[in-house]
Amino acid sequence: MKASIIISVYKNVRALRAILRSLQKQTEQDFEVIISEDGEDPCMKAFIQSYAFPWPAQHLTQPDQGWRKNRALNAAIKASNAEWLIFIDGDCVLHPRFVENHLRYSARGIVLAGKRVKLNAELSEKVIQGKKIRLWAHLIWNRGCSLVEEGFYIPLARLFRRPVRHLTGSNMSMSKQDLLAINGFDENYILPAIGEDYDIEWRLPANGCKIISVRNLAVQYHLYHPENWKDDIENMAYLRTMQEKNQFICKNGIQKIQ
Repeated sequence: MKASIIISVYKNVRALRAILRSLQKQTEQDFEVIISEDGEDPCMKAFIQSYAFPWPAQHLTQPDQGWRKNRALNAAIKASNAEWLIFIDGDCVLHPRFVENHLRYSARGIVLAGKRVKLNAELSEKVIQGKKIRLWAHLIWNRGCSLVEEGFYIPLARLFRRPVRHLTGSNMSMSKQDLLAINGFDENYILPAIGEDYDIEWRLPANGCKIISVRNLAVQYHLYHPENWKDDIENMAYLRTMQEKNQFICKNGIQKIQ
């Protein structure tokens, strides 16, 4: 397989159904799907067991003990069967050429960084229901959506790559070996935000990787939902401490380092 697509989920079965529908429309189909659940929701389990996956698929769970997404992601890395890992969230639907473009520019030592357009509640519901709509037309009129410029697929975007300031955890890909080299995600982050993207954004380059933008090439549509976190003060304080120590190989990652 060319890629392992790791989908981070938490209880939202309707959104996962929409994501899998968008995966079925991908121009590149040579991948496996790993559903990385930060919990053990019975509804999620029942849906996945009944779903007819057209690709190799795994469903990984762990006890629901608060935000432990990084622990779930590390388990997915260990379970993956491909060298290239594409990370998406369980609330983000994909443009048909999303996987194709993450693979087109893949290379050891490269981290691919995309962004996402945030759909409003009305459009999100239509997407979840599988209604046929022209998303680009709705985005032009910008009916309550945000980051609208990220929602357009531009084939020539590679010629004028829009830079990225930060990694977005729902739209990034990299070599499994590069992640293993920094010991994966830092499980000391136990609150949302920062820990699964901003953190490796500095740790991977510190180990020699280069971040490359795939904005407007790997397009992603974020489904509306209320924010589930208040601030990132605690996470940012920990991140700065690790940066000051230049500790880019985390100790509480895939391997537990004393």
